Amino acid sequence: MYTKSKELFERAQQSIPGGVNSPVRAFRSVGGTPVFMKRAQGAYLFDVDGNRYIDYIASWGPMILGHAWEPVVKAIQEYAVFSTSYGAPTELEVEMAELIRSMAPNLDLVRMVSSGTEACMSAIRLARGFTGRNKIIKFEGHYHGHADPFLVKAGSGVATFNIQTVPGVTPGVAQDTLTAAYNDLAGVEQLVAAYPGAIAAIIVEPVAGNMGCILPEPGFLEGLRAICDREGIVFILDEVMTGFRLAPGGAQQRLGIRADLLTYGKVIGGGMPVGAFGGRKDIMQHISPLGNVYQAGTLSGNPIAMIAGYTVLSALKANPGIYTELEEKTIYLRDELDRVFRAWGEPYRINQIGSMISVHFSDHPVRDFSSASGANNELFKLFFHSMLRRGVYLPPSAFESWFLNNALTRTDLDATVRAAEESLAELNG
Repeated sequence: MYTKSKELFERAQQSIPGGVNSPVRAFRSVGGTPVFMKRAQGAYLFDVDGNRYIDYIASWGPMILGHAWEPVVKAIQEYAVFSTSYGAPTELEVEMAELIRSMAPNLDLVRMVSSGTEACMSAIRLARGFTGRNKIIKFEGHYHGHADPFLVKAGSGVATFNIQTVPGVTPGVAQDTLTAAYNDLAGVEQLVAAYPGAIAAIIVEPVAGNMGCILPEPGFLEGLRAICDREGIVFILDEVMTGFRLAPGGAQQRLGIRADLLTYGKVIGGGMPVGAFGGRKDIMQHISPLGNVYQAGTLSGNPIAMIAGYTVLSALKANPGIYTELEEKTIYLRDELDRVFRAWGEPYRINQIGSMISVHFSDHPVRDFSSASGANNELFKLFFHSMLRRGVYLPPSAFESWFLNNALTRTDLDATVRAAEESLAELNG
C-alpha cells in the first residue's frame, strides 16, 4: 500500500535529517512510514502510491477553500511570469495590507514576513523594544514557532516528541520566558506579581491548536486583557492558525477580544510561505524604518505569496457565508463522531470551534497541556493508522488540531464517520 513512500523515506534519510523537513511529518509520534504526497485537489490528497485520502490537515490550516483552488492557481500562474521576487516594493503589498486591515479588528499597521515563526519572533522583539522590558509570558503547550524564546514548554512538534529542554536554547534566553498553564488566570497573576515591571508581553493562541483544539474558558482571555491594561504589558494574540479561519476577523472577532499586536500566517498565504504581524500604530511605529526595532526580510511581501493570499482573503471577505458553511460541516462531523464514540463506550472528548476540531481519548475535560498529555495517546496512534488505511488523513499527532476545508462534502464527512466506526470496531478487536 505504501511501497513508494517507504522507498522515498529510506532515500530521504540519506540526505535530510530524519528524512523530513519538519519533524511531525516523520510519523515518529504515531509510528510507521510517513506518506509521501504527489498531488492534491479539493478535499483530497493523493500519495505517490496512488492512494486517495480525505484531508483533515489542510496543509495545517491554509487550504481553507480546498487544495489547488482554481482562482489561486490561475493567479499564481499569471504573476509568476512577471517574476517570482523583486527585492523591492510592489503595489500588491499595499493592497494586501489594506485588505488585511479591512478584515482584522485593531490593526493599524501590518508588516509582511515569510512565516508564522518570523511573525511571532518579530512581535516579541517589538514588544520588548516598545516597553523596555525583557520577560514574556507564554502558555504551556502553545507553539509560536521555533524561535528560541518560544521553545520553553512548547506545543506542536515539541510536545509530540516530548522534548522538555531544547539544546541550543541558552539559559539566558530561557529565563526570560515565563510559562503558565492555559486557562489558569491565577497562575498568570502570580507571575506578574513575582516579576513586577519586568514583563514585556503576554503571547497566547486564543484557541490552542498545538495540543489539539482547546478552547479558552469564559473570562480567560478577557482576564489576560485586563492584566495587560493594568500592568502596561503588550497583549499579543497569535492568530497564525485562527486568523481568517474562525471568522473574517479571526479569533478577535469570533471571541470579542482586543489585542495590542497580532501575528498571522497560514490562510493569508493561500498555501505559500507567508506571515504577518501588526497592531496598534503607537507600537508598530517602533519598527524600522520608522523606529529602531530592526526587522527585515528579502522575501517579505513576495509577489507570489501576496497574490495567493490576496485571492483567498478577497474570496473570504466577499463571501462570509463560507464560515457558516464550514462550521455547519464541522458541527455535523463532531455530532456524528460523538454518536459513534458514545456507542463505542470508551472515554473520549471532542473539542470544536468553527472549523477546528480534535478528538482526545480521555476521561476528563481537555483544557490545557496537562490534560492533553494525560489522554491515552497510545490509543490515538492506533486510531490514526486505522483511519489512514481507510483513506482518512488525520494529523499524525494527538497534539494537533484538525482543520476542515470547504471543499469537503457531506459524502466525505459520512465516509469519515464510517471509517471512524470501523476503526473503533477494529480497536475493540
